[in-house]
Amino acid sequence: MEERVLKERYAIQQCLGKNAGRPTLLARDLQTQELVVIKLLTFSADFQWDDLKLFEREATTLQSLSHPAIPRYLDYFEFPTPKTKGLALVQSYIEAKSLAAWVEAGRNFNEKEIKQIANNLLEILIYLQHQSPPVIHRDIKPSNILLAERSPLKQKHSALNKGGWLGEVYLVDFGSVQTLAARQGSTVTVVGTYGYMPPEQFGGRAVPASDLYGLGATLIYLVAGVHPAELPQEDLRLNFEPKIAVSSDFVDWLQWMTEPDLNSRLTTADRALQALEKPGEGVRSIVRKPAGSKVQLKKDRNCLEIVIPPSSSLCRRIAELGMVMGLCFPFLEAGKILIVTAFSMDLNAGLFLMGFTMVLVGVPVLCLILMVYFFLKPAATRLRIDRKHISLTSNWLGFVRYNLLPPSPRTAICKLRFIMNDTESGYARNNIQIWAGTQEYKFITNHLTAAEIDWIGRELSEWLDWPISE
Repeated sequence: MEERVLKERYAIQQCLGKNAGRPTLLARDLQTQELVVIKLLTFSADFQWDDLKLFEREATTLQSLSHPAIPRYLDYFEFPTPKTKGLALVQSYIEAKSLAAWVEAGRNFNEKEIKQIANNLLEILIYLQHQSPPVIHRDIKPSNILLAERSPLKQKHSALNKGGWLGEVYLVDFGSVQTLAARQGSTVTVVGTYGYMPPEQFGGRAVPASDLYGLGATLIYLVAGVHPAELPQEDLRLNFEPKIAVSSDFVDWLQWMTEPDLNSRLTTADRALQALEKPGEGVRSIVRKPAGSKVQLKKDRNCLEIVIPPSSSLCRRIAELGMVMGLCFPFLEAGKILIVTAFSMDLNAGLFLMGFTMVLVGVPVLCLILMVYFFLKPAATRLRIDRKHISLTSNWLGFVRYNLLPPSPRTAICKLRFIMNDTESGYARNNIQIWAGTQEYKFITNHLTAAEIDWIGRELSEWLDWPISE
């Protein structure tokens, strides 16, 4: 660049980089004598209006932020060039190398250090997501995350406390930033870096969970030493597990962060930090299971399964016993008729033997089969919701499973509510209804207590992240 001083204040020291034709310079502020970073945008032949929109949005966003791990907004001005003019955004300078530079220099990070990086970055994302409106970075990757040198003083302090000081972590380059308000009613600009962009961002959609994907992919790069774009994929999921040697809890967390489906990914930085610090609590129960309940509920981040046991009331068993006796009675009478006919008509012994066999052998065997069917069969109802489908099934004789209703895509779930029953003391919850498109999933709960129904409903609502109505 021909000019060595901008605005008669910023003395250019060197060029730090040039991204999409927009140079980033290191300069010294002649008033404060501090080093600063200047990002330039010139209205040259390759200029596009989207560049101006993003540049102005970055300046506006940085001006509204105040966080020690994010560059500070210092100045914004217009400057002339020999052929046209340009804009300059001045930010505070952070003396640190990017994670990409550290890896290229041969540095390896262990699991504890990577978790510290994740923790620090999630704290930054929590701050961004708590802004009004929430701020989405949209380009989280190793080159946009800075890690400062270890401070000797902090190293000494951490050694005394038997810990390890990693160094300060920073998030920089807000050139792709977007707020949820900016997305409303405006044209969409697709930005980001391949390998670190979630699938929804390719379509121009970005939500807070999109930054979690970028962070997860960055951490996978640190543990695997391979860029995510170079990893094999299965159903759009990064297959990185064979290349790393970290704990299973951390692998599961990284997979959760990089789920291609938004419905299956961690939704906010708060929840991601909670799941990182306390593995397994991301799917914890919010309501205690009622004492004595025989309902089985199993869940993890990928699947929720609820097994409702069959009703075992005395009246039902008496009714089923009467049904068994009613079914057996015609066979018993047929055997008696054959025997009487054989004697009265002096027929051969074959007819007698047939009747005798029906009475003494056939009927007991039939009774046994029917009793197994009615009394020993575990006719439990099973509701299962996984990452793809919702299904409602039942078991016959404990091993033959059949669908009570056709399975539906999980993404079709649109309503969850309690069904109320009018009682003498008022309305009470007696069932739960799930709608997936036009298909209603309602399992029999009339033999469960109100506490059990309330517990099941609240667990479904929390796991699906869907409100339950009445």
